[in-house]
Amino acid sequence: MIVKDTYRSILRSLCLLLVGALLFVGLTGCAQNPVTGKSDFVMLSEDSEIAMGRTNHPKIIAQYGRYDNEKLQQYVQSVGDRLAKVSHRENLVYRFTVLDSPVINAFALPGGYIYITRGLMSYLNSEAELAAVLGHEIGHVTARHGVRQQSAAQAANLGYTIGALLLPGLRNAGAQNIFNMLGGALLSGYGREHELQSDGLGAEYLARSGYDPKAMIEVIRVLKDQEVFAAAQAKKQGREVQGYHGVFASHPDNDTRLHGVVAAADKYTNSQPGLIKQKEYLANINGMVFGDSQEQGIRSGNNFYHLAMDFSISFPQGWQINNNPNSLQAISVGGKAFIEVGVDDVNRKLSPKQFIKQRLKVKNLSSGRALNVDGLKGYTGLFDANGQPARVSVIYKGAQAFIFFATVKNKQSFNSFDKDFMNTAISFHRLRNDEKRLAKAKTIEIVTVGKHDSYTKWAAKSHITNSPEAQLRLLNGDYPQGKLEPGTQAKRVK
Repeated sequence: MIVKDTYRSILRSLCLLLVGALLFVGLTGCAQNPVTGKSDFVMLSEDSEIAMGRTNHPKIIAQYGRYDNEKLQQYVQSVGDRLAKVSHRENLVYRFTVLDSPVINAFALPGGYIYITRGLMSYLNSEAELAAVLGHEIGHVTARHGVRQQSAAQAANLGYTIGALLLPGLRNAGAQNIFNMLGGALLSGYGREHELQSDGLGAEYLARSGYDPKAMIEVIRVLKDQEVFAAAQAKKQGREVQGYHGVFASHPDNDTRLHGVVAAADKYTNSQPGLIKQKEYLANINGMVFGDSQEQGIRSGNNFYHLAMDFSISFPQGWQINNNPNSLQAISVGGKAFIEVGVDDVNRKLSPKQFIKQRLKVKNLSSGRALNVDGLKGYTGLFDANGQPARVSVIYKGAQAFIFFATVKNKQSFNSFDKDFMNTAISFHRLRNDEKRLAKAKTIEIVTVGKHDSYTKWAAKSHITNSPEAQLRLLNGDYPQGKLEPGTQAKRVK
């Protein structure tokens, strides 16, 4: 076909231009890689790299929050410093920060800014595992991965700009989409390469600083267990799990590649056994917040409590509650129905009904009726949301409007779920005195396991909302079927 031949020609031209652009940038931006000693093309000096981290650090803190425990912050900094001293860029001043987030994550900004969430720290079980995470992130910094990816992105954009100037045929949307795919594939490939290199560097820094490099494998097992658990939860909610690097590749076999990496790091060890430091680590995370923080609001069973905002909501039994930064979400078993709760300021003297029509732009409201919930005024009604039946409810509390949006996956099932939608909205109320203690954050408690203890017994007394027994096993590295061992130390949630 003529169209196919045209795109083949464009694709060939794009590839040539991309290579040319990369060569052009490479000639003007070569720098010696601190790890390999080879030349990399980069478009940022070390001063610019540090400035990038310094500029974005406050934005990271604003988004996630810094965990308010100076003793824990200093502990993590001390472990990170031990690794940084043996790294390929020991001249940098590294800053290690524990973020106040239940999300399981760790990442690095260029210039030595490294972050780990308390969510990830909850599931680690030794100082060596913490060091493995920090060592991996130090590897991203020492190998200048962030700078190299930034340079690759700039080069890809430059390649299209040059091409569009030289070839009019490249100025259409189709060509731009193809070029974006090429750039995405390039950056995706860098990502996989960089992760593997950081695993190797992390193992090396573990060994050089006296830790057991096999802790890197233990961390991967923790993350793999989390991945399996997340996939089971996604299936339960009727949603898909995001794959590794999207369409470009399935998740690589981490165990296989990491065994090779750890073996390569053995040459950096000495005759002494590598440090694990389990008791020291557990002592430092004893009392750390688990899950939602008090400032974010607390999930407990099918209930949600927010102390600062002074309200509580009850969702349908068995539904999965997700506490997002800007909203609450509840998803039924199988993902058949969905409720989202948000809050907005009331700036004009509108009735709840007028708020729905004017602020929320719902024009086709039907079956509406006024609500009086815990002495608070509200309004609810049905409307068509892009062909799907939906219910919207608004309840005023002071100068704020609490907005409930609810719909279904299959429109034929709406009537069977609408009672749940209504019951959720009318469950909204100010916190009672007996609920205020439930609005306080859950914390990790380190205990010595007794001979009659079991995960089943612990789960029955736990306030963990989502799959408590599975999560307790995850916390202690016993997922999916491991058992507690009497006399050992383990994590509970109180």
